Amino acid sequence: MQADKTANEELKQIFQDMQPQIVAGVNPDSIMDVLLSEEVIGVDDHCKLRQFSDSRNRCRELLQLLHSSSHPQAFVHLRLALLDEYSWIVDEIDEKLPSLTSQLQQLHLDHSIDGNEITFSPKL
Repeated sequence: MQADKTANEELKQIFQDMQPQIVAGVNPDSIMDVLLSEEVIGVDDHCKLRQFSDSRNRCRELLQLLHSSSHPQAFVHLRLALLDEYSWIVDEIDEKLPSLTSQLQQLHLDHSIDGNEITFSPKL
């Protein structure tokens, strides 16, 4: 479980450093549904975020919500949510965390097809 926490904390810092690029380049609607289905954000959070008409403000609020979240894998899930549509952001994140890249790739492989389960490889 410590490896989960370490990966999440390292990703949290990277996402904080990259916030300007993420706010400018990501439509949060495409990732909010994934984060809701993974229970990283709740229904109330989702509804609150939808009230922001501007995509950039919605994205800022989403990131702020994740930074204050107690979810142990919030940023791991955020990275996974960005993988398909925003692979250029994930590539940039992975470049900043070469020691975690293979672990995160394994996490992607371990992620179930129905999106309900994420497990880390025991070799972490």
